[in-house]
Amino acid sequence: MNLAYCDKIADVVRKALLKYDPDNIIGLIQPIQWDLDKNGAFMSTKKTIEMCDMNGKEYVITIAEK
Repeated sequence: MNLAYCDKIADVVRKALLKYDPDNIIGLIQPIQWDLDKNGAFMSTKKTIEMCDMNGKEYVITIAEK
């Protein structure tokens, strides 16, 4: 079994978004969200990052194993 690095990749992506935005189009970036069921139990290694641009348009970045 090979390890999955979804946590680390999501962290690197989020930090890069916070640090590098020369055109100033990135707005609010939410914390990394885990893939949990309604009771808070772990479902998968998938991580999501919700964010918006300077106009308030919302986006979601998903990091998941293939």
